Amino acid sequence: MIIPHEQLDKDTLYNLIESYVLREGTDYGDVEYSIEAKVSQVKKQLHNGEAMVFFSELHESVTIISKGEFKALQSEVQFSE
Repeated sequence: MIIPHEQLDKDTLYNLIESYVLREGTDYGDVEYSIEAKVSQVKKQLHNGEAMVFFSELHESVTIISKGEFKALQSEVQFSE
């Protein structure tokens, strides 16, 4: 289930994004970015729809996923029905 990021408390959203950034360990190439810069990038992705906050009822957890990941999840659900 998608949770609109605008409905989350500011601190809750920040903590979710920070947790995601630290967990992902994404390679940003030759340049090292601070945690704050990475959080800012994810916030931008949420605002422009490239990423979304996703609650998994199966796992009872919340995370951030890309639009592509969400589409893949939708395909899996449709395929298994």
